[in-house]
Amino acid sequence: MDDTRVEPVDQGQSTNRQKGGRKGEGPDGDPVGAGAARRRNPGPMNEISESDEVKRRGVRRMKLFATGLLALATVVFAFARWREASGAGAWAGYVAAAAEAGMVGALADWFAVTALFRHPMGLPIPHTAIIPTKKDSFGRSLGDFVGENFLSEDVIRGRLRAVGIASRLGGWLSDPKHAERVTQELAAALRGALTVLRDSDVQAIVGEAVTRRANAQVVAPPIGRMLDRVVAAGGHHRVVDLVCVRAHDWLVEHQDSVMEAVTGGAPGWTPRFVDRRVGERVYKELLRFVTEMRDWPQHPARGAVDRFLADFATELRSDPDTMARVERLKGDVLARPEVQELIESAWGAVREMVVAAAEDPDSELRRRARAALLSFGERMAADPRLQSKVDGWLEGAAAYVVTTYRDEITALITDTVASWDAEQTSRKIEANVGRDLQFIRINGTVVGSLAGLVIYTVSRAVGG
Repeated sequence: MDDTRVEPVDQGQSTNRQKGGRKGEGPDGDPVGAGAARRRNPGPMNEISESDEVKRRGVRRMKLFATGLLALATVVFAFARWREASGAGAWAGYVAAAAEAGMVGALADWFAVTALFRHPMGLPIPHTAIIPTKKDSFGRSLGDFVGENFLSEDVIRGRLRAVGIASRLGGWLSDPKHAERVTQELAAALRGALTVLRDSDVQAIVGEAVTRRANAQVVAPPIGRMLDRVVAAGGHHRVVDLVCVRAHDWLVEHQDSVMEAVTGGAPGWTPRFVDRRVGERVYKELLRFVTEMRDWPQHPARGAVDRFLADFATELRSDPDTMARVERLKGDVLARPEVQELIESAWGAVREMVVAAAEDPDSELRRRARAALLSFGERMAADPRLQSKVDGWLEGAAAYVVTTYRDEITALITDTVASWDAEQTSRKIEANVGRDLQFIRINGTVVGSLAGLVIYTVSRAVGG
């Protein structure tokens, strides 16, 4: 009654199977189409691994043991019947009843266990070979079971709420060693991302994005508001001071240039000394004006500059003609190749700076990242409201993934099971659970014997 498969080991046997094989089998001994399906769908469930072979040998040993018990019960039954017929005494009837019931239990359980994986004795009895014939149905049922019992929103939320991820994560991040580890991993990920990105692609994207954003944004009113605030706060005075100082220094250093410019524009009929005196006068007045403007904060020219800037700020905010001219100037500036090259080249500088900061453990970027992680971890470990908020985010994200992609996840289970070869799947499952199933046969033999003994004893007691 042992249903252990005898695999062909002889070359001749193998050749015979390749030439013919039993009806309904392919050249490799598989059911028609099974070998092709396995070749189409290679995978762990379509291959018998070395560990599976070890388990199958264990299953065969357990099958031999269970079959041995059946054979023992058969021998005991025959012997007891013979002794009973020879007038050995009442004990022979008890032994025969126990052995007979053990045989029945062993046969029934052998049939039940074998029917899971194949047709008992090759007979196409209905509702046998359950795993090979119902594999796809099992896959669909498994997918539905997982979807209903593990991928429901209530289950996910309840499980995450019970785990308390935010509290645990906060306690973990509050450890400086863990914060340093996360910082290192983030730095490595950042370096990898920046290395993978092609500079030309990023530069083109940055340039296009900056240009499009600048063209879409009307800049005159914001510039006017900013200039108005600067003038009101006197922030432009430093610029005026710097211009005055630089103008004064330039006049002192370039007196001859100023003189030549004045005398060079004089009429040709004027005497040279007159041109010289006019040039000196103009230079002195210009130098005096700049010096006074530099040293006197209340100089009228400074007030004129203040009024000019204030009026210009107002025009930038309200005068359509001024705003239109500023927008045209903005477009002309952005269209210049030098400006586009400057925008695009900014990415290279930023990338180098970020990569260098990510590689340096003592960089300001790494220090701030560590400090931020530590601070966040300490807050999350101690603040119940923050924990609740983070847990709510995680629960919401997990629930969204589950509710949105549940069908795809369960379809993955169903399609994967459907791609497995039926016979190989049956063999693999039997290799992993068959040893334990043989205990059903063993228990059936033992329990059947005890039940038969009890029934025979009760019937004798009642009938006697």
